[in-house]
Amino acid sequence: MSSATRISVIGAGSAIFSLGLVRDLCLTDSLSGSEICFMDVDSVRLETVHNLATRYAAELGSNLIFETTMNRQTALQGAEFVINTAYVQGHQRERELREATTRHGYFYGGVSLGDFHQFRLMLAVANDMERICPDAWLIQSANPVFEGSTLMMRETNVKVCGLCHGHHGVWEICQTLGIDPAEVTWQAPGLNHNIWLTEFRYRGDDAYPLLDKWAEEKGVEYWSNHLATGTHDIQMSRAAFHQYHMFGRFPIGDTVRWSGWWYSTDIDTKKRWFGNPWGGPDTNLARPIYVQNLEECTARMKALADDNSASLVSEFVEERTIEQQIPIIDALVNDNAGHFQVNVPNNGAITGVPDDVAVEIPAVIDRSGISPKPFSSLPRKVMLERILPNWLEMERSLHAFKTGDLSVLLWGALESHQTNSYGQAVGALEDLLGMEQSSELADHYLLPSGLELSEDRQV
Repeated sequence: MSSATRISVIGAGSAIFSLGLVRDLCLTDSLSGSEICFMDVDSVRLETVHNLATRYAAELGSNLIFETTMNRQTALQGAEFVINTAYVQGHQRERELREATTRHGYFYGGVSLGDFHQFRLMLAVANDMERICPDAWLIQSANPVFEGSTLMMRETNVKVCGLCHGHHGVWEICQTLGIDPAEVTWQAPGLNHNIWLTEFRYRGDDAYPLLDKWAEEKGVEYWSNHLATGTHDIQMSRAAFHQYHMFGRFPIGDTVRWSGWWYSTDIDTKKRWFGNPWGGPDTNLARPIYVQNLEECTARMKALADDNSASLVSEFVEERTIEQQIPIIDALVNDNAGHFQVNVPNNGAITGVPDDVAVEIPAVIDRSGISPKPFSSLPRKVMLERILPNWLEMERSLHAFKTGDLSVLLWGALESHQTNSYGQAVGALEDLLGMEQSSELADHYLLPSGLELSEDRQV
C-alpha cells in the first residue's frame, strides 16, 4: 500500500535533523509524492535545509515536494503530521544561565527557571493545530518531551506522540557485550529520560547475567581506561551499573544522567562515575565540545548548500537513520506496522502513574493508531525512588508555568542539593530573573501575596 501525506516540520532550521527526515522519506517508497513544509524563524537556515533537501531528493530520483515558510500558521495548512523539533532559547542562553548560577556557588546549573519558552511554544503549536489541522498527529521531537507532551495532552485535543532516541542505549549495551542486536529482545518502560530495562533477552535467554559477567570480568578495567568516544558515551559507565544495583534494573540512555545528585557534585566526581575525559555530557568540559560539534555541523551544511556541485548522496549515504518519525508516519498512513518506543498518555499502562501523564512505553503502530504493548512491570523500588518523584517534579514544573507562581521556582532552588542557605538560592534566582533575556519570565512569575524573596523582609 502506498499513500502520500503532508508533513510540517516546525524548527526545521536544524539541518542535520531535517535532512535525516528527508533521507528517511526518500528511502520510504510508500510515502512517495509526499509534501514537506519546512518552517523556521531563521531564514538562512531555512534556505540551507531547503537547498539540501531538494538536491538530495533529486539525486535519488525521489518524488517529494518541499516548501518553506517562516509563518507557523501557513506551515500547518493541510498538514496531516506536524513534527515539532524547535528549541527556543539556544545553547548560548543555556551557557549564560549556568554562568550566573556559578557565581552563586552552584556547579553546572543547580537552579532552574523551568521551561517557560518551550512550554509556551509547544502549546502555541498545539493550539494552532486545533484550529488549522485538528486531525493531524503532533510528533513532539524537542525537549522537554515528558513535561511538554503531558502539557499538550491535557490542554488540547491534539493527538500527541512524543519521541526520544535515548532507548538506543540498548544497542550500545549490545555492542559492548559483543552480542547481535538482531537477536536481542528488550523492553524499557518509564518516563522520558527515566526508562529502565525490565526485559533483556538474547536468543530467548535472560541477558542480564551477561551484564553481570561483563561488570565482574571487564568493568574495572573499562571504567579505569575507557575514553569516551563522544560527550554522551555513558551507557556502560560506572554510574549506570551503580544505578542498576541500587534501583534493581539497568538505566537506559539519558536515564543514566539524571539518577542522583551524588554522581555530580564536582568535576572529579563526575569523571569517576561517568568516565574520562569529560565526566559525561553535563559538565563545563563536555558541553562546549557538544555545542562546537553542532556549530561545525551547521557550518558544514551551509558549505554543502553553497556548493551545488557537491554530491549529497556521497556525503550522507543512501541509508535510513535510526530515528522513528518517518517509520511511524508510514505505519499510520500506509499500515506498514512496526514496533516503536513512544511517549503517549499513560491510560493505565504504568500502575501508580495518573492516566493523563505521558509515559514512555513500547507500542505497535499501524493505520488504526498507537497501541501500547504489554510489558514487564517496573519494580516497586524504581517506582518509589525514580518514577513517582520524577512525576511530582513534572507536576510542579507545569503548575509553575500555568499559574506563574514564583514560589514554586523558589522551592525548587531551595531543594537543590547544591543549596547551602536560603540566601544563596534567592540570590541565584534573583540574578537569573534579572537578566535581560529573562524579562518575559520576570513578568510571568510572581510571588504570592505576603511572600518576599528576601528573608529579612518576611513577616
